[in-house]
Amino acid sequence: MKQTHIKDVFFDLDHTLWDFDKNSELTFGGIFSRSHPEIEIKDFIGKYVPINQECWKLYQYDKITHEELRYNRLKNSFDAINYSISDTEIDKISDEYIAFLPENNHLFDGTMELLEYLKPNYNLHIITNGFAEVQFKKMNNSKITSYFSTITNSEMAGVKKPNPIIFDFALDLAKANKENSIMIGDSLDADVQGALDAGLDAIYFNESNSAVEDHIKHINHLLELKKYL
Repeated sequence: MKQTHIKDVFFDLDHTLWDFDKNSELTFGGIFSRSHPEIEIKDFIGKYVPINQECWKLYQYDKITHEELRYNRLKNSFDAINYSISDTEIDKISDEYIAFLPENNHLFDGTMELLEYLKPNYNLHIITNGFAEVQFKKMNNSKITSYFSTITNSEMAGVKKPNPIIFDFALDLAKANKENSIMIGDSLDADVQGALDAGLDAIYFNESNSAVEDHIKHINHLLELKKYL
């Protein structure tokens, strides 16, 4: 059903518009081919993806620091594939990963078509827990920055999704009203429930087609947003 009252559309970036997993695999593939060619990239990524997600969940609730996130997700992944590596080398890979990640800029299928469709009729915005410098590079390099009126990150707001303060910060920056705003993201916890608790409507980008409670609006492909907007 069309949400005719909506004027401002807020998107998460990673795993919603910007294909983090694909870009991450390409980045690690390049790093390992140069310095650790014996690592099978598929084996590493198979461990890294869930470990990284768990580390981010701890980070969003302030249970680990930015530095611990960057170290732990690599250390735990190398341990999971039984690969011996020094802390010095982990720090080096971590720095290279952050530097090279924005150079790979695959977007989810339908992203550009969706933004072109929405832009004439809505004010578009980003709310991300990602690190400011890296997120700006991702958006600029993938040529989507111009579609968005505002970009809110957790460093600006001082808190991370699902904390309602970051949604209030983003609304103030956008000069938007909760009643006329909607959030789209891949995290049921951070994006969807966070937005709902803050008083915004929300749609879950359920690319993996996982089971969803009936009251949660959800889509499996970005272009399905045309049903709502």
